[in-house]
Amino acid sequence: CESINLIEKSFDDGPNNRRENNPGNLLNFLISDDNCSNDDPKIISDFIALLILFNSIGRDDDLDSDKLVEYAILWLSYNLNQKKENRTTRLNDFHTEHIKRNDCYNDNIATNNDNGDKIYVEVIDEKIESMNIDIKDISNFYDAFKSLCNIKTYNSYHIYFNLNHVIQLNSNNRYS
Repeated sequence: CESINLIEKSFDDGPNNRRENNPGNLLNFLISDDNCSNDDPKIISDFIALLILFNSIGRDDDLDSDKLVEYAILWLSYNLNQKKENRTTRLNDFHTEHIKRNDCYNDNIATNNDNGDKIYVEVIDEKIESMNIDIKDISNFYDAFKSLCNIKTYNSYHIYFNLNHVIQLNSNNRYS
């Protein structure tokens, strides 16, 4: 959950902010390719960057690619729902019309797992096609997921803090 909260902070732009003034572009940081234009809608660029980031995390860790893709899809749906200009209601429609046709996506997301990539087009397509739900409804799952992560992170911090406090008290009160 700490990683998810970090990702959330890195990508957060609020419902009315188009991030036109944001000097940092995570996609350009992750990909040094001129085919990834800054003219692409920011949400698509961020989704691609998130998939690339998750793929690099997934290689070393024992993380299920389905779960990473599901999180990225929840994130995408949530952020699409936040944008007032979004007219697409089905995630699969948005995926077909905007992401599958994106050169940056096609150049940087593997078509299969021959190179050891855990996240590749087939997994993404299967997950999106299985979620034949309105973007608004999918984004509600992201809200719930984010809340659970915040609770877990908050509780983990307090358990750690309290445990350290008890250890400190115990070390100060040792009897010789």
